[in-house]
Amino acid sequence: MALDEHIKQRWRNSQMLLLGGSAGSFKLLFKLVKLLPVDFSKTVIIVIHRKKNFFSEIEKLFAENSRMLLREISDKEPVNGNTIYIAPANYHSLVEKEGFFSLDVSEAVWYSKPSIDVTFESVAEVYKNRVTAVLFSGANQDGAEGLLKLRQGGALTIAQDPADAEMTEMPQSAIDMHAAEYVLSTNDIFELLQTPPDTPS
Repeated sequence: MALDEHIKQRWRNSQMLLLGGSAGSFKLLFKLVKLLPVDFSKTVIIVIHRKKNFFSEIEKLFAENSRMLLREISDKEPVNGNTIYIAPANYHSLVEKEGFFSLDVSEAVWYSKPSIDVTFESVAEVYKNRVTAVLFSGANQDGAEGLLKLRQGGALTIAQDPADAEMTEMPQSAIDMHAAEYVLSTNDIFELLQTPPDTPS
């Protein structure tokens, strides 16, 4: 499905960008972090699966290559614009209606903590149609239910074309339950997320 002006305008109107992925998505998310401009006005939340209790250099690597402020989510931290947040390992990350993050230690969802579903569903409650959410490659169904809830709230929801995905189950699950309003190639996703804001007339 090609990009059109309608999808581009909905992207421009979003206040928050959600990016979810698991196996096969790291390189894409890393590339996106490097591409996003320093004056990117939106809040970005990345939820990527990691092995339990496995020390990760993801935050350090991403931060060293990001032009935007990038930080790991902390409990009770305010949600700010023009910032990339990464969900920490061994917690579920939620956005509260008061405008701050909370970290939850409840059981794993789809064997994953952080769970993409948990974050996406909490954002759907608060931000409704002011969100663009993208689900990338992954080896389980985490994220599909959350993407559906976002779509039902009016958010712009996108799944990576499974033909482009290293692991197809995650985006395909979202497609199968009609959670993804658009199924886009990797190149189209990158083009959309680099669409500049409206220029004043």
